[in-house]
Amino acid sequence: MHLGKLLLSVVLAIGLAGCVRDRTVAASPDVELANLTELPVPEGLGVYRIGPQQLLTISVANAPMLTGAFLTDENGNLPYPLVGSIETAGLTPAQAAERIASRLAGRYVVNPQVTVRPDNVPEATVSVGGEVERPGAYPSQTATTLLRAINLSGGLTDFSKSDDVLILRTVGGQRYVGVYNLAAIQRGNYNDPPVYSEDIIMVGDSQFRRSLQSIIQVLPLLTTSAILLDRTSN
Repeated sequence: MHLGKLLLSVVLAIGLAGCVRDRTVAASPDVELANLTELPVPEGLGVYRIGPQQLLTISVANAPMLTGAFLTDENGNLPYPLVGSIETAGLTPAQAAERIASRLAGRYVVNPQVTVRPDNVPEATVSVGGEVERPGAYPSQTATTLLRAINLSGGLTDFSKSDDVLILRTVGGQRYVGVYNLAAIQRGNYNDPPVYSEDIIMVGDSQFRRSLQSIIQVLPLLTTSAILLDRTSN
């Protein structure tokens, strides 16, 4: 086979293989695709809310038997002396204290003064994945924008697709996804969008670059094979 035709066949085969990747976004019925500037801002920014298996230090003035460390259950609810299970999942510590006080008031304690302090509050983070050098979770206090989060993760890899960068966010129980062109943001054509705690950033991969790399790796072998075939056919 002629070397040029052989190389062309390989290029076409690899190129076609790279075209089959599905780039559909927000196809799930419970995910909403947001426009570039319309990704909703999360509610209650910077507010800690009680979750599952959270150790809480609870103090009730003048009630030693109701004061101590208590662990929420797998649903984030609090098994508590005298009153039983209290729904605390999703509450702030102040809201939980009010709820505990309301359950104690009258029957067990007169005018209960309750404080709730969570132990080992988890650090608020942004998750960065896909084609970045160091995927992982990064502090949201540092990763305040998309570009900062990407830079914290070591930047893009050689196979990244900079116009296929997603931010996934849940607000009020609704999941949203925004699609961003990182190269255009870097050039100042769009604002660098803010990111918030619990956001997930995913950088897509470029099948064209992967295909090109495959061609480069295969070229020396193809060239040698073509020369050998040409010689043996004479």
